Amino acid sequence: MSAKTGDLRQDELNKEPVIIIIMSGTQSQATASSLQICRIMRPDDANIVGNVHGGTILKMIEEAGCIIGTRHCNTQPGDRCAAQLARVERTDFLYPMFIGEVAHVSAEITYASKHSVEVQIHVMSENILTGATKMTNRAALWYVPFSLKDVDNVTEVPPIKYASPEQEEEGKKRYEAQKMERLETKERNGELLMPVSAPDRTTKEPYTVGFSQSSLIHLVGPSDCTLHGFVHGGVTMKLMDEVAGIVAARHCKTNIVTASVDAINFHRKIMKGCVVTVSGRTTFASNKSMEIEVFVDADPLIEAEKGKYRAVTAFFTYISLDKQGKPLPIPPMKLEGDEEQRRFEEGKMRYLQNKAKRLADKERQQ
Repeated sequence: MSAKTGDLRQDELNKEPVIIIIMSGTQSQATASSLQICRIMRPDDANIVGNVHGGTILKMIEEAGCIIGTRHCNTQPGDRCAAQLARVERTDFLYPMFIGEVAHVSAEITYASKHSVEVQIHVMSENILTGATKMTNRAALWYVPFSLKDVDNVTEVPPIKYASPEQEEEGKKRYEAQKMERLETKERNGELLMPVSAPDRTTKEPYTVGFSQSSLIHLVGPSDCTLHGFVHGGVTMKLMDEVAGIVAARHCKTNIVTASVDAINFHRKIMKGCVVTVSGRTTFASNKSMEIEVFVDADPLIEAEKGKYRAVTAFFTYISLDKQGKPLPIPPMKLEGDEEQRRFEEGKMRYLQNKAKRLADKERQQ
């Protein structure tokens, strides 16, 4: 880019991404240090109308969390370890990001229990032609450190220094709440597999669950994995967002963007060499948004005797946009059977709860 003219050429955007990492704190300090990742958004990061994929943002968020979490967990003597993503709290996409903008992902450790660490993430977009910036995402991630010598051994997390006892107490409340919800979600999903098969759209009616449900199959390779040989959480979330986006596009037949992601729970690790099936189906639609349930099932090829298992689950919310980026109504769902009606009512309850929470948060800020 020319500093004088401000022209952003297409060939500059198509180059390999340059990621700048800014750190504060030192390796010898067992404190809540911070980190920032910066990267320009390229055409392959976005959909056909230039909106950056939600999965691209989620992957950057997880990369920042993994770096700061792993760095902090290695600030004390003992076994070297790597932080593995266990849970992502609800993440809202406040504003869209576009090709040519710079994403600034800031991460900070805000709570540490004996065996887990909470990382708070903020994402800002910068228009480098005008200098305008805006916050696009906020997220909270929980990591667990696993020893590099023994992948089943969870190491202890170094303590952090809190600004006040109240800050530590608030962090402890968040820790207990997410721990309880993870247990409830794991119990609810268990090992019951509910695969979403590839539908025959010639026999399915538009706006039904069966018409839009979709699946992706991915072979886990070395580039997808951590030092342990487990899949990066960001890779999994990107695949989940891709499937959810396909489901939403098939239902709406318009430009669609990620509006939010409910808590993502990583029930079991996915090893290198597994075949993962990522499946999505519509569960609920209001006039303004639609909810898509996404499953990730892992199938070990080398250790086939272990069998297929449910690894990750989440709910994604999408909105529909016209060519000017203005919201469009979501086509109503056509429900078939009691099971779809039950999932619809559960989705409606989550929608109303999230709506009430947003209104309460807005009132507190005023």
